[in-house]
Amino acid sequence: LKMNLQLNNDAFAVLYRTNAQSRAIEEALRKANIPYRIYGGLSFYKRKEIKDLAAYFRLVVNPMDGDALKRIINYPTRGIGDTTMDKAERISLEQGIPLWEVISNPHRYSLDIRGNTLAKMDAFVNMILKFHHQVKTRSAYELAKDIKHASGILRELEEDKTPEGVARVDNIEELLNAISDFAENDQVIPGIDDDESVGMRTLDVFLQDIALFTDADEKDDGTPKVALMTIHAAKGLEFPFVFVSGMEENLFPNIQALNSRSELEEERRLFYVAITRAQKRLFLSFALTRYVHGQLNYCEPSRFLEEIDEKFIEMPRKVKMGRDEPAARFVSSLQVQSASAKVIPSTDPSKLKKMNSALSAVGNPGSDELIRTLQVGMQVHHERFGEGKVISLEGEGPNRKATIFFPGVGQKQLLLKFAKLKII
Repeated sequence: LKMNLQLNNDAFAVLYRTNAQSRAIEEALRKANIPYRIYGGLSFYKRKEIKDLAAYFRLVVNPMDGDALKRIINYPTRGIGDTTMDKAERISLEQGIPLWEVISNPHRYSLDIRGNTLAKMDAFVNMILKFHHQVKTRSAYELAKDIKHASGILRELEEDKTPEGVARVDNIEELLNAISDFAENDQVIPGIDDDESVGMRTLDVFLQDIALFTDADEKDDGTPKVALMTIHAAKGLEFPFVFVSGMEENLFPNIQALNSRSELEEERRLFYVAITRAQKRLFLSFALTRYVHGQLNYCEPSRFLEEIDEKFIEMPRKVKMGRDEPAARFVSSLQVQSASAKVIPSTDPSKLKKMNSALSAVGNPGSDELIRTLQVGMQVHHERFGEGKVISLEGEGPNRKATIFFPGVGQKQLLLKFAKLKII
């Protein structure tokens, strides 16, 4: 669209119901080298609660990370105050040793602290070391989930019941969703999956993967940027082309509004705000699957989509949805006409169930049998992308990769040892 109409990036805006949704959008734009600007807030990895939990992850992976240590040694409050840390930092600077060495060996370096504080410091050090020894043996998600609970950050944030407090908790959960997606993702990560030693997606590898986002400089250089914002922040603004993402039940309308007629009406009014931000064209999208509390769930399209008169909707070509029955039922129920008055056919949902039962038993995700059996030209089924055709294969053994074309989704390169594929 941008290329065809010769448009600048600032002609586009992406709106979402909650701040936590910006994470996936930001990552996609960064990876595509498309500059963006967050209106009314910070980018996902710059938010305080994300930086705090990420500092725990960094310290677990590398206890010598002094910046991470200073950020979270007393957050949440655990009785290790500024006076203690000033003494430890002074010793660190005078003797030219890492701060971690001082706090993990207070007697050796004559760190003068009281017994009560010493016990709390020992407990902190032992917690970090326990997780540090698990970095290479546990998946990124399972380890991150345990760190989240042990750190006490979530308990601290959950005490704040304001909308801002709820948003911070949502951001923490979205970070864990990102890690779960990373740990289970079978797409090749350049520069990471090329390493033959990689056996599982671990927390240190996740931190390496997100370094692009956490280290990014957000200074405004004056170049046109795609606008990203919540729908609330978009009130009073207009853009030529607007994308509203996350049009799913429990997300928009928000799950908290479903038990109250008045709150549901407020969600509907908010949807009206979203669709009226577009001056020329509006795009509404929903995810087929979404990670919630670390689990991949199938999504049900928002009721607000069904309330739009069909004559105002132009549907894209049907994407094969596999087992995604809620979305399949929705699309099947729409005998939608395009702008050229052509009826766009959709798949009969009853056929989707038959397709699943017809899948071959060959090819359990990551199995040696799949790696040996898969050949160019084969038709396969992927848990998230649906049916596709194998275009090429490269590599040997556990590093074997397949390039597969999925109609409606595009070309994906998958690492077969992680791949959620079945041969049809």
